[in-house]
Amino acid sequence: MIVTVTLNAALDLTYKVPSLTPHASHRVTEVTERAGGKGLNVARVLAALGHEVTVTGFAGGDTGRTLRDHLARVPGVTDGLRAVAGATRRTLAVVDARTGDTTQLNEPGPTVSPAEWAGFVLSYEELLSGPDVTAVALCGSLPPGVPVGAYALLIRAARAAAVPVLLDTSGEPLRRGVAARPDIVKPNADELAELTGAHEPAQATRDARRRGAHAVVASLGAEGLLALTPEGTWRATPPGRVRGNPTGAGDSAVAGLLSGLVRHLSWPDRLSRAVALSAATVAAPAAGEFDAAVYEDVLPKVAVTGKPSAA
Repeated sequence: MIVTVTLNAALDLTYKVPSLTPHASHRVTEVTERAGGKGLNVARVLAALGHEVTVTGFAGGDTGRTLRDHLARVPGVTDGLRAVAGATRRTLAVVDARTGDTTQLNEPGPTVSPAEWAGFVLSYEELLSGPDVTAVALCGSLPPGVPVGAYALLIRAARAAAVPVLLDTSGEPLRRGVAARPDIVKPNADELAELTGAHEPAQATRDARRRGAHAVVASLGAEGLLALTPEGTWRATPPGRVRGNPTGAGDSAVAGLLSGLVRHLSWPDRLSRAVALSAATVAAPAAGEFDAAVYEDVLPKVAVTGKPSAA
């Protein structure tokens, strides 16, 4: 079983409009509503790949209840979210059908009390103590009230339980989390530059690994992934650009990395899976989904270059 942690879950709304024009009224042609937040998107993709997943984090208010109703309809995903007094946030993605561009609006999350945070930490540690947990992913932003070092604490707990842990966040939570030595950290290019001060991806990944991460997988958008690991360094590139909504593509890459990890795939095969899933998510209508036909088509065409480390 894989555990995904989403401390700032969201109810994701996606609106499609023929063309997005500032200062104008728009007729929405398509609406989708999903349980969202990075870790929940990761969980949905993992479940579609055949993994058993437990999601945990926080949910509250009417929005939280709606989110959990959606989650209950996802096969292979177990709801381990903890209730909080505040209301779960919503995110709104507006997709311009003419250009394929997406405009994202994110509400703030609920304020989490010290007692609610302490209760979560206890339940998380209990979850990790189970005999069937194979990996944990810590994903997304922190809601108000959660300590900025929260991910560092959760990483140390996973390491104490001998459970591999992947971190996907940004800013100060990323900086503190990396110092706790996660097994994998997956920043995008901007997050990596903010962490290290280096804007050249190869240099930035080396700097991030020196800060404590066991392996660094940098997301370079349409240009694929760059991975620096103890086993070697690789670049994975998709065969071409996919037109669509990029929201959630990075989350699908995380799912690919986790799937490859627990199935003991080589790093090149993990990266191929991550890149193909990311491309297939761009082609899907909403975050947390991927187009299976696009995935199967792209997977054998991903170019992975690089070399393993010397023995």
